[in-house]
Amino acid sequence: MQLPCRGSGSPLHLLVDSTGIEVRGEGEWQVRKHGGARRRIRRKVHLAADEATLEVRAVEITGSGVGDAPVLPDLLGQIPAREPIASVTADGAYDARGCRDAIANRGADAVIPPRREAKP
Repeated sequence: MQLPCRGSGSPLHLLVDSTGIEVRGEGEWQVRKHGGARRRIRRKVHLAADEATLEVRAVEITGSGVGDAPVLPDLLGQIPAREPIASVTADGAYDARGCRDAIANRGADAVIPPRREAKP
């Protein structure tokens, strides 16, 4: 899915992160009224936003068991190849070889702090 965007006219500086959401089913009011087991579905929303315009440029929704690092190449794949990416800024959850390779393949710089147990 291509998200509409205005663009800033210069190479993209992407900000990448994820957040959890909770999906409540149609029977949620019955659980509240009559009691019973709560069966809520949790999902993760992964976003890549343009630093200059704060527009969301890529989005992926996954199950809660999916880590952040495996989704980054898919997020970068949603940005058209003709659009240059200058940098990708993310937190330590994206400090993985696959993420750094995907960023390098787009000719961008990775701004990712190393994990606490990281080794050179």
